[in-house]
Amino acid sequence: MKDAITIRNLTHAYGEKTVLKGINLCIPEGQKVGIVGESGSGKSTLIKLIAGLYRVQNGELTVNGDTAVVMQSLSLFPLTIRENITCGHNIPEERIALAVKTAQLEDWLSTLPDGLETFTGERGGQVSGGQAQRISIARAIAKDAPILILDEATSALDVKTADRLMTSLSAWWKDRTVITIAHRPEALSYCDVIYRLEDGVLHE
Repeated sequence: MKDAITIRNLTHAYGEKTVLKGINLCIPEGQKVGIVGESGSGKSTLIKLIAGLYRVQNGELTVNGDTAVVMQSLSLFPLTIRENITCGHNIPEERIALAVKTAQLEDWLSTLPDGLETFTGERGGQVSGGQAQRISIARAIAKDAPILILDEATSALDVKTADRLMTSLSAWWKDRTVITIAHRPEALSYCDVIYRLEDGVLHE
């Protein structure tokens, strides 16, 4: 089994402040990885580097395959729910339907007169934080990438809804590589391995 992600001696700094200190990590294809840590420990920086949102400063980072990312600080486009899921790509209707179902959006959409064609408003102002998170998750599912990254992706949901969503997701992602960031270790029960990021250093 080859690695989906390989990280060697990865260091990252913002000005004089070093937030990642010599990170080494190999994630095999299909592995489910959890990363916990306090705010400011470097979790989001590590995720953004893996997702290609930040440039690598020092060290090596190899990602074998496309990534789909759901960030904690998400924002929707001032478009319809469908357009927020597809992002302008020509995605088959059955994949959109699967994304909606897996992201637990079906019940809510059934209450909207325009369903998927409902306008989300400026910066998603017409939907709640939890609904926006599930739309973003549906977007990631519809992308159908082999690597899924979740950064506190259920933080705006109540515990019962979050648990139901994670159960649905875990049935969908099967052989995909998944990296999940969370404050609470108990939110990572489905993971094969959990790492703790503390003061920029990764511990298993």
